[in-house]
Amino acid sequence: MLTTVLNACGNAKFKADYDLALPDFEHINQRGEAVSLKSLKGKPWIGMYIFTNCTSICPPMSFNMAQVQEKLKKKGVEDYQIVAFSVDPDVDKPEVLADYLSKYNVPDDSKWNLLTGYSQKYIEQFAVKSTKIMVKDDPNTDQVIHGNQFFLVDKDGVLVKMYTGYAKNIEDVPIDTMASDIETYIDENL
Repeated sequence: MLTTVLNACGNAKFKADYDLALPDFEHINQRGEAVSLKSLKGKPWIGMYIFTNCTSICPPMSFNMAQVQEKLKKKGVEDYQIVAFSVDPDVDKPEVLADYLSKYNVPDDSKWNLLTGYSQKYIEQFAVKSTKIMVKDDPNTDQVIHGNQFFLVDKDGVLVKMYTGYAKNIEDVPIDTMASDIETYIDENL
C-alpha cells in the first residue's frame, strides 16, 4: 500500500485550466531582437504585463517572477522563456527595458524577453482579447492600470494557466506552484 501512495504522489499530471490560443505577434525585446509567437514556440513561456515607471505592482511582480526563475534553476529546469509585455510602449524603449531588468537579480537574463515596439491601443486590445487581462492607460497620470496575473503559455502558443503575480502577502503568490507546473509540463511534453 505504501508503494501505491508513493507512486501516486510522484505522478503529478499537468492539467491545463485554460485553452486560449494566442494570435501571432512580433515585437522587439530589451536586446533589440525580434521576438514572435513563432520564435517562442517549442518551449513553454511565462507571460506578464509590466511597465518601467510603474509605482505599484510591477516591481513586486518582477521580483516574484525572478523568484520563480530561481526555483526553476534549483530544479534544473531550462526549457522555458519569460515574456513581459510593456503596457507603456511609448516610454519603454529597448534600452529602458534593459535598464529595468538589470535592477532585478534574475538568475538568467537570457531567458527574459521584455517586449515593446507597438502602440498603447494595440497592447490594451491584445491583453484583453488574447489573455483576458485588462490593460488601460490612465489619462490623468503617467501610470497604466493592468492586471496582476502571470500566465503560462504552452509550447504551441496556447495560454493554459493563470496565477496571481502580486499579492500583499508574498505567501499568496504561488511561486512554488508555478515552478512545479512548468517542470511538470516540460517533463510531460518536451
